[in-house]
Amino acid sequence: MNNKVKFISIIAAVSLLTGCGAFNNNSSSDKNESESTTTTAAQTEASNEEEASNSSEETGTAIGEPEKTDINIGYLNSTAHLLAFVAQEEGYFKEEGLKVTLTQFSSAAELVNGLESDKLDVAFIGSVPTLTFQSQGHDVSIFGGAMSNGHGYVIKSEFADKDEEGVEILKGRNVASVKNSVQDAELQILLKDAGIEIGEGKDKVNIVYFDSQKDAYAALLNSTIDAASVYSPYASLAKSQGYKVVYYCAHEKALENQPCCRQVAKTSALSDSPNTYTALERAFIKAYHFTQEEHDKTIKDVKKYIDIDEDFIDTEVYGGYSVSSPDPDKKGTVTLKDTIIELGYTNDYDIEPYYNTDIYKNALESILSEGSDDIYQSLKEHFDDYE
Repeated sequence: MNNKVKFISIIAAVSLLTGCGAFNNNSSSDKNESESTTTTAAQTEASNEEEASNSSEETGTAIGEPEKTDINIGYLNSTAHLLAFVAQEEGYFKEEGLKVTLTQFSSAAELVNGLESDKLDVAFIGSVPTLTFQSQGHDVSIFGGAMSNGHGYVIKSEFADKDEEGVEILKGRNVASVKNSVQDAELQILLKDAGIEIGEGKDKVNIVYFDSQKDAYAALLNSTIDAASVYSPYASLAKSQGYKVVYYCAHEKALENQPCCRQVAKTSALSDSPNTYTALERAFIKAYHFTQEEHDKTIKDVKKYIDIDEDFIDTEVYGGYSVSSPDPDKKGTVTLKDTIIELGYTNDYDIEPYYNTDIYKNALESILSEGSDDIYQSLKEHFDDYE
């Protein structure tokens, strides 16, 4: 069987939106007022810098003006990346002095290429491809999170009577998946635990690889493909089209709290522009807070980028199948790294130079210093436990 059959995606890419704003800029009226006093502009600026320095010393967090304000963020056709959508639509990027452009891509490889060619400043990429790219020498670092869980597999209804019968029903089936993906790694983990071999035969599972999740899902239209991998929102879409869910990873003990998409940037960019990335992270943290309080508006924000039925978005975001959080979850990702090395996905490497938790820590501390509540406090507790 040809493992790279091409299919037309049934979900079209959405249009990109942009937002803009200023950070600590004086208006013309401010300048006039400044000129009418005995305090010079230079003295005012020095005073502001001193106040900012004192504030940083008090909070233990160095937050300054962004080194770069025009930011390009890449994402996939997934509700998993809603933190960027909400931050854009609710004006949180603008509040942090950033002008952000969001662009949809088809695969993790495209996103990494975007980072390395400096076309992107941030990419939301699955944890497994990020780890394998790092191990192959790509100088990209994880600095935040996007979603945990949210994946699974679906199968044609003639092969399953109900949802969540488990990987055993995949025996003897041709399953469309994406190589170097969280979905594929999770399936291999479950098959290994169940003692099921990969390959052709009635007692094995034949995995057929495609270039993207869109292609893998579209492959279900082919009579030779029986099941396919999914990430949000494809599971809800599949159910609406009559397919059965083989499993949700959130309901599998071996896959509990699986770190999925991560915030990724060039390693050098994080060190060269720490204020910019701290500002971005503050916007993501604010977006997370919004999602916890404003369900209906969050769904509408997401729909502008992932154009499917709002009920599907509601299920994927708030149905208990995934958690969208900005926390970098280093502990969980390192555990996943060890697992995929054991599976033979990649060779071992030192992840420390490619995992930056300081950006998130500083951003969260700066927000907490401005005022806290139960939602922000829960982020702090999670970070303290899983850094």
